[in-house]
Amino acid sequence: MNTLVFERNLARFAAARVVSSFGSGRGAGVSPLRLVDGEAPELPGEGWHRVQPILSGICGSDLSTLDGRSSRYFEALVSFPFVPGHEIVGCVQDNATSASGEPIPAEGRVVIEPVLSCRARRISPLCPACAEGLTGDCERVAFGHIRPGLQTGFCADTGGGWSAAGLVAHESQLYAVPDELTDQDAVTVEPLACALHAALAAGLRETDVVAVIGAGTLGLLTVAAISYLGSTGRAAVPEALLVGARYAHQRKWAEELGATLALDSTQLARAVRRRRHTMAVGSESVDRLSGGADVVFDCVGSADSIEQALAMVRARGRVVLVGMPGAIRVDLAPLWHREVTLLGAYAYGTERVADARVRTFDLAIELAGALHTGRLVSATYPLDRFEEAVGHAGAAGRRGSVKVAFDLTQSTKGRPR
Repeated sequence: MNTLVFERNLARFAAARVVSSFGSGRGAGVSPLRLVDGEAPELPGEGWHRVQPILSGICGSDLSTLDGRSSRYFEALVSFPFVPGHEIVGCVQDNATSASGEPIPAEGRVVIEPVLSCRARRISPLCPACAEGLTGDCERVAFGHIRPGLQTGFCADTGGGWSAAGLVAHESQLYAVPDELTDQDAVTVEPLACALHAALAAGLRETDVVAVIGAGTLGLLTVAAISYLGSTGRAAVPEALLVGARYAHQRKWAEELGATLALDSTQLARAVRRRRHTMAVGSESVDRLSGGADVVFDCVGSADSIEQALAMVRARGRVVLVGMPGAIRVDLAPLWHREVTLLGAYAYGTERVADARVRTFDLAIELAGALHTGRLVSATYPLDRFEEAVGHAGAAGRRGSVKVAFDLTQSTKGRPR
């Protein structure tokens, strides 16, 4: 059955990096990604189940990998060859138990929390992070009875969502999908969980002016998370939520999802300046503010976006790095001089919400149903059109799209190339 496999091939990796310099996603055809006639992986042991994917999203970290621009930091945390795809809605193939202990019937729909933590790896005792429910911070993602892989979609033993042959997932990763959620809603649950984790980690206050850099899928879902948490009383409603977006459709979505104001990316610093009644410093291409936003969410993760965030955050403010960065060069003088907190926000696990502990994925499933975030899924493709799909995802903003996903129900026959 059609399966996309990413292999360790340095020549192809380098070629993809060159081609992607003309646009993200354009290097898929020369990258180490191959379409093969694959089979589902073997079950690694007790508590594991086969999952037949329905939809699997293409996210920024996938694009970074295919573009040959992912950080070498991850080399020890993945195993080759792997099947990409960690944003997954699918059906379990037998009776299973969810992460919360609830039964899931055979053919029931599930979403997968992709982090391959201690429980999935049969490691006992649990590492300190897993013992606290902070699975995103698991210290054992390169150990245990399966090969290294920080997530499903980056591990040779589990498979991933970009396969019509299916994958395997541990019961600690499984969450039942309520009937009221569409498949499109469900495939947004994983990035929603990332956004919720970032929004809660920021510790927002009612007096805060918040800026969001980037309005792709992750940026828009971060806006949705901040707005929804505030509207349900789970977090403070900031004084202002300002969003910088390159494209008109992104600005429209941002305001629909709860932004106070969405405007062109180049105007974001000026909007912060007006809101905070602060001043501009110097005459550089990046607007540096003497004061600034209390919290800036960087949902891009590039050198330019981090520089922009540091230029518009106030002294002792917070920059939350939501978008995945790579090896970049950034002047950290403003971080030092203004005593700014730079906070990484990776993945999910268990959150402290209104003095209660809640699983990030449970909260994300609730939000996906409340806001019908499947509306952000702009296009789906069969696996045998993967070059077109990845190219579309890489140019989503320019093409008026948000989320692009593979539809695993559209094709099953292998067509190796």
